[in-house]
Amino acid sequence: MINFSKISALKSHVKTTLSSSPFHAVATEVDPSISLLKLLELSVETHSLKHTHQSHARAHRLGLTQNPLIAQKLIFSFCQFRRPCDAQLVFDSLLVKNTHICNTLLSGYGKNQFFQESFEIFKDMCDGSTLPSADDFTFSVMFKIVGDFGNVLYGKMVQGRSVKNGLGLDTVVGNSLMSMYERCGCFTDALKVFDEMPLRTASSWNALISGYAKANVESENNSFCRFRLWDIVKGMQNEGLKFDAFTVSTLLSLCGGNAASDDFRNKLGHGRELHSYIIKNGLDLSFGKDGDVHLGCCLIDMYSKNTKVDAGRRVFDRLNYKNVFSWTAMINGYVLSREFDEALFLFCEMQRRDGITPNKVSLVNILPACTSNAGLTGGKQIHGFAVRRELNHDSFLCNALIDTYSKCGSLSYATRVFEYECISKDAISWSSIICGHGLHGQGQHAVILFDKMLQNGIKPDTTVVVGVLSACCRSGLINDGMRIYDSVVHNYKIKPTVEMCACMVDMFGRAGQLDKALDFIQNMGIEPGGSIWGALLSASAIHGNSEMQELAYKCLVELEPGNSSNYVSFSNLCAASRRWDVVADVRKDMRKRGLRKVPGCSWININSATHSFYVADMSHQCSDSIYVMLDELVSAMKLPSYSPDFVYLVEAISN
Repeated sequence: MINFSKISALKSHVKTTLSSSPFHAVATEVDPSISLLKLLELSVETHSLKHTHQSHARAHRLGLTQNPLIAQKLIFSFCQFRRPCDAQLVFDSLLVKNTHICNTLLSGYGKNQFFQESFEIFKDMCDGSTLPSADDFTFSVMFKIVGDFGNVLYGKMVQGRSVKNGLGLDTVVGNSLMSMYERCGCFTDALKVFDEMPLRTASSWNALISGYAKANVESENNSFCRFRLWDIVKGMQNEGLKFDAFTVSTLLSLCGGNAASDDFRNKLGHGRELHSYIIKNGLDLSFGKDGDVHLGCCLIDMYSKNTKVDAGRRVFDRLNYKNVFSWTAMINGYVLSREFDEALFLFCEMQRRDGITPNKVSLVNILPACTSNAGLTGGKQIHGFAVRRELNHDSFLCNALIDTYSKCGSLSYATRVFEYECISKDAISWSSIICGHGLHGQGQHAVILFDKMLQNGIKPDTTVVVGVLSACCRSGLINDGMRIYDSVVHNYKIKPTVEMCACMVDMFGRAGQLDKALDFIQNMGIEPGGSIWGALLSASAIHGNSEMQELAYKCLVELEPGNSSNYVSFSNLCAASRRWDVVADVRKDMRKRGLRKVPGCSWININSATHSFYVADMSHQCSDSIYVMLDELVSAMKLPSYSPDFVYLVEAISN
């Protein structure tokens, strides 16, 4: 929507201004090119393509189409609105083109993924016959475009041309070249460029650190074994360069972990050190609107991912200026910590107290809280808000809505979002709807959707494969499951994962093909995990195969000696078959190891209130009535379905 206060201010530039004195009055007219430039800036700021076209028409009427500043701004505006063809028309109409205008069109083509056109312009600029010669900014833009394109061969060609043009030792060009190699996965080449740079600025170090962060590897990538991240950080300090906000925010993104990881304490320690550095070196978070809110969001995210959401909340509360990004970061922190009530409260508070409108990221982040606590009603409210704000066609939000509706029990709404609102369907969209059908026991529909996805040219990933195999497992579709598994492994070259193999073992086991399940485990080519032996354990218990049950249990205990669930599950299975001597041995082993089973918890949302229940829980105010109803349900389930007493009891319970 256009800001009318800015429009009225703009009109003052067009009108004639009068300056009066007792002796004379002079009329001064503002240069029309200035008003056009301001209108173009406003059209981009307010996302108005209409005003860009109007500005273009006004430039024609005033004879300003050859003005280089206006032409450059028009090209930039059209590229921002994803209209590079219109930008090319403006470019072609210019009789005289300078390097800045060529660089603007080159950058615009890159942003719109017109890679071939970008290379054509770059080639003409390097020839210097029809277009001005390329400068350092031209090469920086080209390296970014090549990084987006992902073709390192083109990057080496551009690098060769930069050396020929005498820019091989330029710091800015070197930083862009290093980033290009990192984005293409060529970290050895990036390090070589870094080592050969005669002058390394803070931006050079930031480019190296950023590339390492995006790779998200430390020991897996051999090219970084000799140059670990924190060694790079120390090297930057040894050269006397201070961290800026970009350095700190990049490092903070690497400090998030989970309590189960081995380097959890190290990551949290590094994050706290960076927080201390921010305060000591003046990168403070409480300077009002001029403060670095981005650093505040990074700190909140770091603490939340390290299970320290209270520390993140203290950072959030100290921010004098809070925008939609800081609110969203804090909401996401509570969602990660599974404090869904607090996340929903903050989501409402953001709008009620500060009057901040949620963006699509806010909506995506709050949807898991709706799934767990607010239920289907909460998901519908978020969906309705997205429709009113015209955000409901965004692919990320559509994927989250499909997942939410599926988990809230409304597969029809999930299907409606997938078919009518999700315009650009990616692999995640297909995975969400396939997993939704599998969750609701509609395995045949899940298989049909999977085959349709392949027909549409979308390559499967491990997530969607696990989803469709799980659906086949629940529905007993053994032939379809085997066909899909063989197809993705041999035709699409997907390496089998523990999750995929666990689905296959579970599928064979549920069908009673225990020997086939064991044979699959022995020949699947990867080390079996706990989920695989757990699936075999459950299946052997269902079909009464005590020998295979013992085998699966021993393998489980060897793999996960500290997991109390394995002991309890096996103990319960033995108790069901009245093998009390084995039950006693298992429980004795648990006591010896000091293991205790964490009680299970379930919850239900009624009238916007969440009620939680634990095993043998008597704390609820209605526990007496609940247990009376539970006894009646247990009695009903024990009766055969054809018994007249069963029908009578069900009717009595419903009444």
